[in-house]
Amino acid sequence: MALIHKVCLSDEDRTTLHDLLKVGEHSARTIARGYILLLAHQGKSDDEIAQTLEVGRATVQRVRKRYCQKGLDHALTEFPRPGAKPRLDGKQEAYLVALACSDAPEGRTCWTLELLANRLVQLHIVDSISDETVRRVLKKRNSSPG
Repeated sequence: MALIHKVCLSDEDRTTLHDLLKVGEHSARTIARGYILLLAHQGKSDDEIAQTLEVGRATVQRVRKRYCQKGLDHALTEFPRPGAKPRLDGKQEAYLVALACSDAPEGRTCWTLELLANRLVQLHIVDSISDETVRRVLKKRNSSPG
């Protein structure tokens, strides 16, 4: 299969990649992309690179394409991943946690997820929020490392 995007690194790009890989201050994905480009420059096939670095073949193809189309910086850059934005920002999360730690409403022995969600809306902290979102935020805040 013929390569659509043949990587021919300039001396400057090669030096930049070697420096980047020597330092070790970058994300694992950035380092993997650097190795992909160096191996591609050496003439390795997508399958060989994918097997050597234990990445997907599509990743190798995507890095090659990004380098050939827009250069080194673009090929190494981490782009935002798809997905919904968090429902609560840090301040709103902190308010939720403080509310959950406070005394329960009158006539109740403890907060429920529904009561917490309704109170956040009543206090105009958020326009709307589901019980499940409240649960996830509290679980995230309550889980211990390890």
